[in-house]
Amino acid sequence: MPNKIVISTEDFEVEAVLLEEDRPETCEKIWNALPIEGKASLYKEEIYFEIPVDIGPEDATPSAEKGDVSYWPEGNSFCVFFGESQPVSPVNTFAKIEESSEEFRGVESGEKIEVRKG
Repeated sequence: MPNKIVISTEDFEVEAVLLEEDRPETCEKIWNALPIEGKASLYKEEIYFEIPVDIGPEDATPSAEKGDVSYWPEGNSFCVFFGESQPVSPVNTFAKIEESSEEFRGVESGEKIEVRKG
């Protein structure tokens, strides 16, 4: 059974499945750092926040799809892509939200985000 993470705010929570075969180092380091929390920053249709993990590019890609959960090496940040926007620079996509990511549209800058093992 694949590892899952839970991303939550004050108003909702969603599960994401880790893509362990595609990004094993990124998945392992983030999994081992959980639980983590941060204050949301917004960039187009993406939420991100700095986390206490340092990972270099791992087959990093300059694109993202709706529902992708990624690590941004340049900013040591956890990212959730909830729309059609693309990252400012390559990211290590390491998990996928299988249900809707639309609820993230209501998240405001500075709002607390928590990530834990699912």
